Amino acid sequence: MTETMAPELTPWALASIAGGLFAVDPSGCGGVAVRAHAGPVRDRWLEQLRQLLPDKAPMRRLPLHIADGRLLGGLDLAATLKAGKPIAERGLLAECDGGVAVMAMAERLTSSTAGRVAAVMDAHEVVLERDGLGMRVPTRFGVVALDEGMSEEEQVPDVLMDRLAFHMDLIPIAVRDMDEPLWTSEDVGRAREFLPNVEVSDNILEALCGTARALGIASLRVPFLALRAARAAAALDGRDQVSEEDAALAARLVLAPRATMLPPSEDDMPEEQEPPPPEEPPEEEQNQEDQEDQDPAELDKPLEDRVLEAAKASLPAGLLAQLQAGLGARSRSSAAGKAGALQQGNRRGRPIGTRRGELRAGARLNVIETLRAAAPWQPLRRAQALADGSSTKSLRVHVRRDDFRITRFKQRTETTTIFAVDASGSAALHRLAEAKGAVELLLADCYIRRDRVGLIAFRGTEADLLLPPTRSLVRAKRSLAGLPGGGGTPLASAIDAVRELAESVKRRGETPVAVFLTDGRANIARDGSQGRTKATEDALGAAKELAAEQFKIILVDTSPRPQRSAQELAMAMQAQYLPLPHADAATLSSAVQTASS
Repeated sequence: MTETMAPELTPWALASIAGGLFAVDPSGCGGVAVRAHAGPVRDRWLEQLRQLLPDKAPMRRLPLHIADGRLLGGLDLAATLKAGKPIAERGLLAECDGGVAVMAMAERLTSSTAGRVAAVMDAHEVVLERDGLGMRVPTRFGVVALDEGMSEEEQVPDVLMDRLAFHMDLIPIAVRDMDEPLWTSEDVGRAREFLPNVEVSDNILEALCGTARALGIASLRVPFLALRAARAAAALDGRDQVSEEDAALAARLVLAPRATMLPPSEDDMPEEQEPPPPEEPPEEEQNQEDQEDQDPAELDKPLEDRVLEAAKASLPAGLLAQLQAGLGARSRSSAAGKAGALQQGNRRGRPIGTRRGELRAGARLNVIETLRAAAPWQPLRRAQALADGSSTKSLRVHVRRDDFRITRFKQRTETTTIFAVDASGSAALHRLAEAKGAVELLLADCYIRRDRVGLIAFRGTEADLLLPPTRSLVRAKRSLAGLPGGGGTPLASAIDAVRELAESVKRRGETPVAVFLTDGRANIARDGSQGRTKATEDALGAAKELAAEQFKIILVDTSPRPQRSAQELAMAMQAQYLPLPHADAATLSSAVQTASS
């Protein structure tokens, strides 16, 4: 494997190596998360993986909205109705035993389905207790999660990503960059047979654990996934001992994509007093050192440092920039646009299962699940029908009210962003310009995000609702154009106005998000009287009342320097605090979208 350690390996070569290691030990490595759009590059990688797997190894595709009965197994409806007794059918996970499960559009996978797949991967068996059945089916398989997400908010659930050894990004790879596979199916077959003979020293395990810690990887499962990858690399080379090169390769493929921090470099280490220069060695020793092929400094480095350097060399350029900015490896999950809260019902949305219920209030009957619920009781019900003297009823499927299963749906509600803008003081014109630009930018995305935007301005002695929740860009510009500035700061009245508007938004079934643009310095109390002390007390009291509603709240500190008053107000209303004194409209809009995700 020494040749695979070269830092100049192309992304396609690394993807091919990951596919080969996964083919050797699918269950041990867990799987591969492949971020790629549908196209020839992804199809070529999947085809190479198919060629590397043994001929008898199954490779099943799991549909996105797969039902639990098909995923885990359950009652075979047709066989049960024909036989007159419960007949079980194997689920897709049981059919994947010894092979690979390919999950299309894994970024849209529900957390419940991902959790069920993860539980089977951990237990190596499917536990089935439903539809009057109780059985355990052993199964060991690997997962290929195809991430086709177009936006930053779409990602594979963490419960599944944590169990997949390899995280690959094929999007930057062009068709011309693809090459032939590094191994054949015969090579992988021999490696599979040799894999149980591969041993690992304690030094290798300590080096992988230390590298994971240095890269900020908190999961204890990840170093062991790297260890399985290193054992697969040794098996492919026909060696019974994991080498340093195998560990470094595993660090590049398994640990580097998960990095959440950069390890301290030598320049960041505290300066130490330089030791005195060593005495000149004898001439014979100098000649002997000149004949050495390797750098003594490299030889003196601990194994963990050498493995860590290999992982650092494999950090993608984009990931490296994110780590230097302190964003972490999974910034894609925190840079999302806003999405409304999940709402469940029985009329519209995406199907998420069934429940027992009555056929009323627009409920939709799930015929298949209703028949599944009724099937185990058919022998008893037919015998009862014969006892009643109705021979014709014995030929029918007897369905009763308790068997009715209603389809449940899930949909995301619309999001309404309520801006509360402080229009008081000498700097009001600058703050209002930022607010106007931010509102217009958010409105431009409303057709895609299904958002509404409202505007409350507070100045003088009260807060005014300038713009009720709307998607109309023309109406928003007209309302913002005539907004004056100056006067006192009735902060408590503004918080009360936001709370009342957010409550009305929530009653309509939408998700409210409140954004305050203020420095937090109140000087007008709730009753309209002046006085900073009473006004501050009223504002903090109103903030606590707003926090009790458990809305998502963001406070943008618009003062030239971060103010303690704004921080205390944000803490009282349990809001996210953003000090953006010099932000333009685009920066403010981006910050609000990120914070409200």
